[in-house]
Amino acid sequence: MLTPVAYGLAIVLSLFCVFIGARFLLAPRASAAGYGVAATPDGGTAYLTVKGLRDLSYGLLGLALIAFTSADAVAWYMLVVALNPLGDTIVVLRNGGTRAVAFGIHFATAVVILVDAALLFAL
Repeated sequence: MLTPVAYGLAIVLSLFCVFIGARFLLAPRASAAGYGVAATPDGGTAYLTVKGLRDLSYGLLGLALIAFTSADAVAWYMLVVALNPLGDTIVVLRNGGTRAVAFGIHFATAVVILVDAALLFAL
């Protein structure tokens, strides 16, 4: 019973990373606003592209690990990946974003990823 939930959540989280990465590459300014810190009008889109590539890569790597490795490998991956939304929480708070976005989106995402890691370790 635990296996489909743990792997299903891992797949959803990885696909979500792919979606976020693609969105940052295709619509960087709208994505930045959704992230919680709007892009400045004078530029800064290179950093948004970097974020898009980072998220896209993490999502694709997660899917590859799910397909070709063990639950322990995916669990360790999720544990490490949880550092990104935890860092994003701090970035939003330090750059004028709202606490609601910082904790309601980024910190909550980190918690879900950590729960998934725990589920995968339990397999």
